[in-house]
Amino acid sequence: MREIRGGGEGAGLQIGIVAARFNEIVTAPLVQGALAGLAAAGVADDAITVAWVPGAFEIPLVAQRLAASVDAVICLGAVIRGETAHFDLVAREAARGIAEVSRRTGVPCIFEVLVTDDLAQAQSRAGGAHGNKGYEAAATALETIGVLRHVGEGAP
Repeated sequence: MREIRGGGEGAGLQIGIVAARFNEIVTAPLVQGALAGLAAAGVADDAITVAWVPGAFEIPLVAQRLAASVDAVICLGAVIRGETAHFDLVAREAARGIAEVSRRTGVPCIFEVLVTDDLAQAQSRAGGAHGNKGYEAAATALETIGVLRHVGEGAP
């Protein structure tokens, strides 16, 4: 059996973050968490690009553009249930679009768009009782890069 695990070392990596401005009360702490996670792993400040987009629906397009020049893209947003089906459409398309970008480009696009029933649930995951999912997304990005380095083209 051969087991492959990625490390969490970030030195020398270029990382993109795409964050939705909508529900910025939630997404700003997610971005800060991601930046803290990347810094803790040794990613240089000048190796990180943060792109703010209007909402979660716009994340995939910008993630696709960023994927051309970075080792991973961290996608951050918050879609909070409302009174209409708009919530379902935005959440579904953001998830589908981000996954599609990752598969098409071969660049890890980490999905950390919070999809919650209310603001309290979202805030709990953006630095509250459930930790900071932005920080976790940074660790996920670095680990995925490490795994891909071992299973990429030409790897034994």
